[in-house]
Amino acid sequence: MSWKSTPASADRLRAKLDDEFETVAKPQGLRRSSDARREQEAAASAGEPDQWQRSSEQRSAERERRAAAGEASSAEGGKQARKGPSLKMRAVGYLSRREHAREELSRKLAPYAEDAGEVEATLDALEKEGWLSTERFAQSLVHRRASRQGAARIVQELRQHGVDDTQVAEFREQLRATEYDRALEVWKKRFDAKPADRAAYAKQARFLASRGFAHDVIRRIVGDSDED
Repeated sequence: MSWKSTPASADRLRAKLDDEFETVAKPQGLRRSSDARREQEAAASAGEPDQWQRSSEQRSAERERRAAAGEASSAEGGKQARKGPSLKMRAVGYLSRREHAREELSRKLAPYAEDAGEVEATLDALEKEGWLSTERFAQSLVHRRASRQGAARIVQELRQHGVDDTQVAEFREQLRATEYDRALEVWKKRFDAKPADRAAYAKQARFLASRGFAHDVIRRIVGDSDED
């Protein structure tokens, strides 16, 4: 009897001990698991500001890098925008179409130059090489205008282009010597008949005066009925 009851008592004792162990072990295991999670969360929470800060710094660095790249691209684009024919090539292009005075060519080149010194250096080189000649320009202008305009109008234009006063005086004398013949040709192309009354006289006189012909020449052409 005692031999049979011994195993059953032993089983009950082991079961009781197991229950007590589970009762004690489970809360401790839970506490350890909960503490571990809290420690992990605390560690992760403590690491979040550093990670956010690193991310913010990375974004800031990236923005700065892109801004620098944009500025470099913009600067490069500005350089490319300024690329094109040199001042000398532009000047030669103008001079190949017609003669220019130095002052006139300087005004045309100014918008494409860094400063006035660059323009002056270019003009000096062009004059030295024979591309630019204000005297040649003056001769060309007089030749183009003489058949249509009087000395006063042509002299005014020469001065506006910066032609030397000595040259202007020489051209004025040449033009005055042929003023009557040139004015007569202009008058014939427009009227070719003496004015019949005072109104017609005034009209013809104003026309010749607007072309720059001298008043004494106008009186000879319009006011003298004996002139051919």
